[in-house]
Amino acid sequence: MKIKGLSLVMMSSLLVLSGCSRPHETPTQVIYLFDDHRYLELKGWYCQGALYYVDPVRGIRSEVASQFYRAFADKYVHPSERYIAIPSWDTDAFAVSKDYGRTWRSGQFATNMHTFEPNRTWSPLRENMLSFTVVNDQGFLLTRQGNLYMSSKPFDDPRVMPGGPGVDYVDMDGEKQNIAPGSAGPGWGLEYIATKAIGGLTAELLTNWQDMPTSVPEVKNYKGWSRMQCDPSKGLR
Repeated sequence: MKIKGLSLVMMSSLLVLSGCSRPHETPTQVIYLFDDHRYLELKGWYCQGALYYVDPVRGIRSEVASQFYRAFADKYVHPSERYIAIPSWDTDAFAVSKDYGRTWRSGQFATNMHTFEPNRTWSPLRENMLSFTVVNDQGFLLTRQGNLYMSSKPFDDPRVMPGGPGVDYVDMDGEKQNIAPGSAGPGWGLEYIATKAIGGLTAELLTNWQDMPTSVPEVKNYKGWSRMQCDPSKGLR
């Protein structure tokens, strides 16, 4: 009888444990609103997981990141619609779309001979970031030290596109050089350069990097959120 009683207790305990450990459905939450219909949706536990961009008006639901995405922690203002740039917790790269969020590519910081970051890195550390603004199909990342990084104007210089003549220039040694079609680096919107560094790069010769803003453009009548929001306890209650 004692053994039988013990077995019943053990079975009851197993049932309780089984009920407690039953996996819940992975939680989904909206972490950012661009406007009254476009938003970012995160699927995962503890504010980390897969990220989706949703625009029901255009019939778009696309995967931005398949896993491990963590929300950007600083000010984020994004009225732009065609060009979308999404930073993450550690912004050494961006998820970039140039077709209203249908497809995604990786954007990155340009490397050059000079860095303006206090820790001498090519891109700002997370704790130094102040804001990220995407307006008029251009992205602008501002640091707490006042360094401004931006993407190019929203077009490619036709001279360096296939069939173009390239761009002739004279380098610092007085040698004639040519930026051949297809060798000008990433296409528009895929590279972020510090305004202080543009003058030392061949990018300054390209029309999409000329007459650039010197500060973050003012955004008026913005209807979206100014920060990403995420509840780490989502799905645990």
